Amino acid sequence: MSGRGKGKTAGKKAVSKSSKAGLQFPVGRIARYLKKGRYAERIGAGAPYLAAEVLELAGNAARDNKKTRIIPRHIQLAVRNDEELSKLLAGVTIAEGGVLPNIHSVLLPKKTGKKAEA
Repeated sequence: MSGRGKGKTAGKKAVSKSSKAGLQFPVGRIARYLKKGRYAERIGAGAPYLAAEVLELAGNAARDNKKTRIIPRHIQLAVRNDEELSKLLAGVTIAEGGVLPNIHSVLLPKKTGKKAEA
């Protein structure tokens, strides 16, 4: 009897990998595409989750810019604005990604407290 497993528990509802990860992007489909695409001999268990996370954030960045297609700029904005992804990909240069918009506070014009007297 050993080695046969416990079997499926009756009444247990299937939960998708995407909902477990709290993502809208289909993690299972990305895992299948990574395997079928022959990008590597083996694909780690965390790779589809990471890809889904980056793609979801990049899609949000594209939508913020009123675009329907994800370009490298959207991936750059998504990665650099996310604290954990930015730390993971700190030494990575994304081609055609550009830089985050940032103006140093010293260069901004000074605000005057006085109102113009009329």
